[in-house]
Amino acid sequence: MLFVCRANRCRSAMAERLARTLGLDAASAGTHAVPGLELPEHARTVLLEHGADPEGFTSRRVVPSLLLGASLILTATRAERAHCVTLAPVTAARTFTLRQYARYAAAVPDGPLTLREIGAVRGRLQPGKPADDDLEDPFGGPIEGFRVCADTIADILRPLASRL
Repeated sequence: MLFVCRANRCRSAMAERLARTLGLDAASAGTHAVPGLELPEHARTVLLEHGADPEGFTSRRVVPSLLLGASLILTATRAERAHCVTLAPVTAARTFTLRQYARYAAAVPDGPLTLREIGAVRGRLQPGKPADDDLEDPFGGPIEGFRVCADTIADILRPLASRL
């Protein structure tokens, strides 16, 4: 799975590292990332608090080949989802915001999640409001914002991990 946010230094980077602690094969990128930047100190601290490894992470920009190679693309916001689908339109059916995907997954009976099931739910449920789908960017803020962001990501990923 590929996580995408704007700069690939907070939300998608933390999601990648948190997903890996759950045994998921995860990568991340940013729609406007400057390649090669390290995690901000608050992101590193919060990942360590969650038992995730922040070492060796550097940002990278999302490109069509990354999107095409991902079985599932989870973005931080609707804007980043739109950016990904614009770069690689064929990925539209497997690209969601993280919160959107969690909402759809909750509507699928227990068991493994397939894109077919998620797509069927997507067609039945009313679209969420932006506040329901977007994950706030903690960059430049206090560590508490990073904690809230990481906790939200972890709370979404934990129940999904056994179903992916």
